[in-house]
This record gives sequence, C-alpha cells and structure tokens, in this order.
Amino acid sequence: MNALNLSDLWIGTLGTIISYTIIVVILLLTLLVSFRLLVNRRKIGYLSMMLSLVILIVQYGQLIQFQLYPTPNETAVFIALILKASAFLLVNIGIFQLYNPTKTKDGIIIGVICAVMTLVAATYWYIPGSFEGSKEQIQQLQPLGLELFMFVIIFVSFMLVNPRIGQNGKFQLMLTLYFCSHMIYMTNKYLFNGTQGVLTKLEQLFPMAFHIVLFLFIFERIIEMMQAIYNSSIRDGLTGLYNRKFFYNRVNQHLAQHIKIAVIFSDIDNFKKLNDTKGHHMGDQVLKQVAQIAKEVAEPDGICGRYGGEEIVVMVIGDKDETSEIAEKIRARVEAETIVTVSVGFSCYRKGIGADELIKQADEAMYKAKTTGKNKVIAYA
Repeated sequence: MNALNLSDLWIGTLGTIISYTIIVVILLLTLLVSFRLLVNRRKIGYLSMMLSLVILIVQYGQLIQFQLYPTPNETAVFIALILKASAFLLVNIGIFQLYNPTKTKDGIIIGVICAVMTLVAATYWYIPGSFEGSKEQIQQLQPLGLELFMFVIIFVSFMLVNPRIGQNGKFQLMLTLYFCSHMIYMTNKYLFNGTQGVLTKLEQLFPMAFHIVLFLFIFERIIEMMQAIYNSSIRDGLTGLYNRKFFYNRVNQHLAQHIKIAVIFSDIDNFKKLNDTKGHHMGDQVLKQVAQIAKEVAEPDGICGRYGGEEIVVMVIGDKDETSEIAEKIRARVEAETIVTVSVGFSCYRKGIGADELIKQADEAMYKAKTTGKNKVIAYA
C-alpha cells in the first residue's frame, strides 16, 4: 500500500474529495439557516435559495462521484453542467427576492434568461455535431456553450441584482469569486487540458470561498431581520423616535440608579387645525421635522420618544438650568425651522420621585405653557 503524501492531500484525488466535502458541509449549514428563515418568514426568496442549495449539494455529490469514478459519460457531464448553471441562477434569483417582490417585469426577465439557458443547453448535443475533428475535440467543445453562458449570468446579476439589494459588498465579492473560479476552470481546461495542479486546486478553493461568503450573506440577513424586529418593537414607525413604553422604561432605569435626569414634554400647537386645513400628510411631515429637531438637540446624552399623537418627550441628564436651556433650544428651533410652534414643559429629578410622576409633572408644565399663550417653556414648580 502506497504511503499518503502531501501532494495527495493538496492536488490529488483525496484532496479534491476533501475540498468538495467541506463545500457540501458549508452548503448544508446554509441550507439549515435558509430553512429556518423560510419557516419564520415564508418568503419566496428563501424557497429559491433552498432549491439552489439542494441543487448545489447534488452537484458537489456528483463531483465527488467523478473523483471516485473518473470516466463519466456524456449525459453525466451534461447533468453536472445543468446543475451548476441552474444553481447559480437560482442563488441570484433568491438573493434578489430576499429584498424585492418579484414583479411582472422581473418575472419576464427571469423567464427570458431561463429560456436562453435552455437553448444554450441544447448546443451540448447538437452544435458539436456540425464540427469536424476527433472525438476528444468534439467532447471538449460540447460544454463550451453552457460554460460561456455562466459569464452572461454573472454580468446580468451584477447589472440587475446588485443595485437592488442590501449587502452589496458581500454580493459583489460573491460574484467576483465566482467569476475568478470560472475563469480559472476555463483556463485550466481549454489552455492546459486540466494538467495544471495549482489551477486545479484554485478551482476548488475559490468555490469554497464563494460558499462561505454566501453563508455569511444569509446569516447577516438573519441579523438584519432581528434588528428590524427589535427596532419595530421599541421605535415609533412615523418619527423613528423611541415609543412610549421604551421611553418610560429608560426613565425608570435612570431613576432606579438615582441619576439626576429631567423630562421635557412638548406638544405641537394647533396641530389638529393643521391636519384639518392642510391634510394629515402635512401633519405627518411637521411631526417628523419636530421629532428630528428634538433628537438633534438632545443627543448624544439624551433620548427622545413619541409619547402619543403630537407629543414629543425628551429625557436628559442635567440640572434645572441645563434642562431649561435644552428645552428652549428645541422650542426656538421648531419656531425658526418649521411652520408650527411647540409648548414645552419640563420637570427635574427629586429624591423619591418615580417615572410616572416625573413624566406627569412635565406634562402638567407643558399644559400650563399651552394654556398661557403657547410657544413657551415652563418648568414644573
């Protein structure tokens, strides 16, 4: 029995099988993540992604079989090419569908690409018969149409998919790795007749890198979804400020730690009249402007929330003079930069006071500002 050497593990049959097995493991992990996303989100993009991953697993299983039985027939080679092209096409379709609904126009483009791929696939059997040459030369020409078509898929993906998805950097890296992998494969096959060991190994390493990036792409999509779910649970959908529950909890946390905070409570003057005369769209725009001003003035030390309707609340750390200055700055900027004014009240930390009482006092001060002329700042006394 021959001793196993380093060359066998690097460019030999065993090394190739190990490389393909690692890729299959990566694909299985990606498939598991995609299945989890499909169960939770029920989005067609994850179904397309899962289908492509299953096809890829079958493809690499077939490549492992080719290493064990190195004389595949024409049909087996054709199936391997179809699996490779179909899987790569479905990966790109799946990634597109993760971020976009498939509109009629998109469906037509996908249908045209699939139809063209079908026609190109037919060249494997029919076009080489019209050429003259040895059997080996004809066999080498048979897959050329499908192999060149892979470059078309890469180009179309870069032009049509990349501008319309998130994680552009990862997607561009995936396409680049796939392009390099396919170029190395074509170079080794058609220029060196598959005899260059280094190129053969690179043919295995680049796809491995491609599938690692694909796994990271899907995994980061999970993180994006978790962040979106978390943000929707703590933020107001219109203004982007924290919602009432989160704001209350943060005030409570600071008071429990005896941090000297103050709550500023503001209400847009004549907001109902604005909605009635200029429409709710204008009201929403003004509300977002006021929210943005409050956020800019309060950050980075304070936090802002939408307490309800046109009421914006701010929690800041500081004494009465500092809080009064911040409240006045919010009022002045709203008056100068928008078509409305705000009435503002604030209340500062006192020993033994709770979140409910502190917010209520700021609300009472705001109400006093509103009923004594509006567009002013009043401290709770």
